[in-house]
Amino acid sequence: MFKFFNRKRKKGQSTLEYAVLIVIVIGALLSLQVYIKRGIGGRFKSASDDIGDQFSIGNMNYVHRTSTTSSTRETFLAGVTNSVLLNDEITIDETNSLVFNNEIEYWGE
Repeated sequence: MFKFFNRKRKKGQSTLEYAVLIVIVIGALLSLQVYIKRGIGGRFKSASDDIGDQFSIGNMNYVHRTSTTSSTRETFLAGVTNSVLLNDEITIDETNSLVFNNEIEYWGE
């Protein structure tokens, strides 16, 4: 009869040990939660800084102008059109951006 009670006590003891172990692991994860959030936030900030300048739709004037020039000579003879490129094609890209509401715009630290 004592063997029966002794065996139940060991089962209860192992269940209690597992419960204590789970509580310790959950407590450790909760205490590290702040550091994990900061690490992930820092990783996102670093990734967004690598992309380039941040763009503010409401407070930025952005102009992108592309102009292309070329010279061609086209001839039409007996129902056939012939087109000859006289000079190389020149493409100029021009980009201007201006933040015009700088006092209320927040760009980070």
